[in-house]
Amino acid sequence: MSDTPASVLLEIHTHALAGMLNVPRHFARWAAVAADEDYPDADLSEELFYRYLVNGDEALRALWSRHLTAWDFGEDAQWTSGIPARSDARRVAAYERLRFGSDLRKALDDAVPVASISGPTVITRDFTPWYTPKRAAARAFYWTSYERKLRAKGWPDTAIASLDEASRAVVERLSDPEQSAARQAKGLVVGYVQSGKTANFTGVTAKAIDAGYRLVIVLGGTLNLLRAQTQRRLDMELIGQENILRGADVSDLDSLVGVDYVGDDEDWDDFVKHGARPSALGAFDIERLTTRDKDYKSLAQGIRALQFEKHEPTRPLHDPANLHHAAARVLVVKKNKSVLTKLVKDLKQIHGLLGELPALIIDDESDQASVNTLDPKKWEQNSTERTAINGLLSQLLRLLPRAQYVGYTATPFANVFIDPGDHEDIFPSDFLISLPRPSGYMGAQDFHDLDLAIPQGERSYTNSQERAHIRDVQESTGDRLQEAMDAFVLSGALKLYRADHGVDAGPFRHHTMLAHQSVRKDDHADLALLINSMWHQAAYSSSVGHQRLAGLWTSDFSPVSEARASDLPAPASYDELRPYVNAARQRIGSGGQPVIVVNGDSDRYFDQLDLDFDRTPHVWKILVGGTKLSRGFTVEGLTVTYYRRTTQQADTLMQMGRWFGFRPGYRDLVRLYIGREEPFGRNRYADLYEAYEAICRDEETFREQLTQYAVVVDGQPQITPMQVPPLVAQHLPWIRPSARNKMFNAELVEIRSPGRPIEPASYPLSSTALKRNTERWRPLLDSLSATPASFSNPPDHSSSLTRTFEALTGTVSHSDLVSVLAQLEWERAGHFDPHLTYLSQLDGTLAKVDDWLLLSPRLANATRAEARVLGSLPLSLVRRSRQDGKVSFGRIASVEHRTAAQRLIDGAPTLTDAHLGENVKIGPATGVALLYPVVEGRSHSDVQAVVRNGSADPSKIVMAFTLIPPASAVSADRRLVRFRARDSRHRNEATIPINSH
Repeated sequence: MSDTPASVLLEIHTHALAGMLNVPRHFARWAAVAADEDYPDADLSEELFYRYLVNGDEALRALWSRHLTAWDFGEDAQWTSGIPARSDARRVAAYERLRFGSDLRKALDDAVPVASISGPTVITRDFTPWYTPKRAAARAFYWTSYERKLRAKGWPDTAIASLDEASRAVVERLSDPEQSAARQAKGLVVGYVQSGKTANFTGVTAKAIDAGYRLVIVLGGTLNLLRAQTQRRLDMELIGQENILRGADVSDLDSLVGVDYVGDDEDWDDFVKHGARPSALGAFDIERLTTRDKDYKSLAQGIRALQFEKHEPTRPLHDPANLHHAAARVLVVKKNKSVLTKLVKDLKQIHGLLGELPALIIDDESDQASVNTLDPKKWEQNSTERTAINGLLSQLLRLLPRAQYVGYTATPFANVFIDPGDHEDIFPSDFLISLPRPSGYMGAQDFHDLDLAIPQGERSYTNSQERAHIRDVQESTGDRLQEAMDAFVLSGALKLYRADHGVDAGPFRHHTMLAHQSVRKDDHADLALLINSMWHQAAYSSSVGHQRLAGLWTSDFSPVSEARASDLPAPASYDELRPYVNAARQRIGSGGQPVIVVNGDSDRYFDQLDLDFDRTPHVWKILVGGTKLSRGFTVEGLTVTYYRRTTQQADTLMQMGRWFGFRPGYRDLVRLYIGREEPFGRNRYADLYEAYEAICRDEETFREQLTQYAVVVDGQPQITPMQVPPLVAQHLPWIRPSARNKMFNAELVEIRSPGRPIEPASYPLSSTALKRNTERWRPLLDSLSATPASFSNPPDHSSSLTRTFEALTGTVSHSDLVSVLAQLEWERAGHFDPHLTYLSQLDGTLAKVDDWLLLSPRLANATRAEARVLGSLPLSLVRRSRQDGKVSFGRIASVEHRTAAQRLIDGAPTLTDAHLGENVKIGPATGVALLYPVVEGRSHSDVQAVVRNGSADPSKIVMAFTLIPPASAVSADRRLVRFRARDSRHRNEATIPINSH
């Protein structure tokens, strides 16, 4: 028998896999059925399948990649027997059901590796499951179309499967659109700044309308430009050409009057094509009540546009007999008082039907404009006053009793400021979903060396994110604005070079630089004038300019790209790059204007800017602006940022991090020039880079906590949405319910940390309190041995050196340590209580901890200042700074020390004396405590100033610590967090009056 052609085998496999209905089954049998009539003599052996795979048949690989990835990610179906998604065990289970042999399994694993990415974190209260795989598959017209579009855009199967999983997590927690009882659900989806949240809510919209939601209202920003961007995205990737045209003939110009995109959008051919009007294909149409250029207006054709014809007039609209025959209406509206007022007015004219209409409200950037910010002290008795947008949102929710509200934000702390006791507000009472960090995204971890144990002197472009991407705005010779502009020109030239040497030029369509140092418009004008002047004096076309750029290429861009992007084409010399420098200069300076000021707040202002990245072929400019660049406005192609502005608002600081995002083909070219010592209030200076790092740590710690506590224990969630605000209060001490006469009903009473670090940071500011705390630690310091022990960490992959440090060590009993911890004072009352509750029970009540290994690390000789603390052995004093605008320190333990301590905890059951230094004893019931005498300051001289005659002033020492309990210190119920209701009579109420308990 001759080999069956690859095209025939592909057809058979396609039909066989489709017949399995998303469940892996005995493949040989299904393939035989698929081949039966048309290809009875086809070779269906594993050997031939294996040969095509290893020889690189791309079509066959792509087919199996889609299905294997879908099974890897699939929700807990009966065939998985509870095996976790995205695991080797899940893949093996699929192979077992397919009945594949070992050779074929290995070939498929090589072709389609198991994705090792995280799923979404879901904090939810109880809900009734309705969106089953069977129901989702039965009606999936628009989701299938959207999935197909993403695949055509080049999305990998793992990214599509991840989006499928995350969007399903949202839809299944909405109310069943077919159910008889009206119910609203409110939720929040937390992504990352510029990380693809729009893709998620497009997927949610697709699945929701497939399932039966017939009115979708998307709140798309506060400007026409932002609203139009969202409208275009939905039109292009979901709604599609046929729904836009509504029967118009593209060859008949008269029929196209009033139809957007056709003829004036160069991407029209890339808009989704369904093949015919969806209603003619057995699905349903989508009617747009807004267009690219027109926001919602009082309907010219009358209120009939919002009315729904019933297939069965005697049944309600939400009955399946009516719901799945009705067209869906989609509106993308601006967060604007007049626009939303018109929509509310029109809805009020629809009598009777609104109570039957399943609706979905998606609020993009939900922490902007939507949140009620009026001072509750001004509210009248039993009456809540609202800001305009918040009030109109509340009216929409009252008018649409079957409306579901889903907010989207990149700042996870923002929406918990909403009063959870205000049932007409948008507090996410039903679910909070934290999206995973997407593949290819450049975020905090790509600009900060958050957990890098490599000493500063050994960091390089290869192993340090900071070295590769961060540049100070100042250097010894002055400001580096000119260098930042040179970097912008040079990176543009490298993009053009790469595009000319085979790299996909799509991501290089736009090339931008952001310069931001003030919120004041006058300052923007001054900075823009300065940059314009510098541009025209930069001599980019002269030998002087090229000499300057050649130096920057040699000292910076060439070595960074060699270390970070060796697989991309690179010029052998600056002379080879020089023609592309001239081309980049011409693009940036086109029209004699390299700079665009972006600081207006009106639609007219943005219309005249001509800064629509969707409709403008190429934007190669330097953007100067303030907060108007911080919300929802995606700066496409951003490669160089010059940033000097300071702010005490964490969410403002995070939203200004526009350098976060996707940078395909040019990650190595991204540069952030950021202030390290910027003016910040009276006689103070802020390190903006460190401020960002501190905020990123807070957010990442919060996300990690949500992930830990989202694990269901004995069928019950460990945490519900209304318990999230007290948890956030651990990070943001000022959080309170919006109503001053209320308090959170959920009280955080215990945080359990078996095998994980506990690092409190809110130490006292008072010198007398600091002294008292130091005195309380004094008895334990006597346990430290005078002979330091040596600890080592395994070498980093980029270095052959094993890293070592010394520490004074000692062992103290568990009861002695807890006795000290119980007496400590904190700047924030109750800050340490949930941890102390846990630690106090490790005497055998919850679990048994025998003792603690104290480590007092010694710094390297060059940076070490030693002093006695109340007569103790000489200890290394450590310099740390509190976060700007906060009482908390950013980090206490160094990465190197914590890594070694964690290794001791993780390896305690198997460590022998050969692994440990002299005087170091650790067993499975021993915890590790890192102890640091901290001096607040920014320089070594600050540390030396607190030492006199070899002793440290105890009133200027913060006795800081990091604890890692043994992994065995876990309760039988495996719960990691515990809350209690202040008023158990109202257990399901998020807030209660202050005097009610």
